[in-house]
Amino acid sequence: QVQLVESGGGLVQAGDSLILSCAASGRTFRSYTISWFYQTPGKEREFVAAHTWGSGSVYYAYYTDSVKGRFTISRDNAKNTVYLRMNSLKPEDTAVYFCAATPRSCSGSGCYSGNQYIYWGQGTQVTVSS
Repeated sequence: QVQLVESGGGLVQAGDSLILSCAASGRTFRSYTISWFYQTPGKEREFVAAHTWGSGSVYYAYYTDSVKGRFTISRDNAKNTVYLRMNSLKPEDTAVYFCAATPRSCSGSGCYSGNQYIYWGQGTQVTVSS
């Protein structure tokens, strides 16, 4: 069982930065893919970024096109935490952000489907004003 707790959301202005954190329980954290999704009212959750493992204990990061160059996903295994640094925020980034975990690795668009993720956090609201 893995429990995920997001934090770091808030109200910011366009152009500002935020760092979201996803703290996970469980001793096998390092072998989980941890991803971020966002959801706006009336819409399905959409993929933002994934931090996944590969052979030789190498980690890989994948991003949806709309956040490439602005968002960075990273992991601290010692703290069982994954971070999403969000720079140059835009009003269209406004959403509830969720982190999700799966013991499966993924690659590229293979990380996008929410159906493969077993564990989800409760979400944290990010609001970007213009």
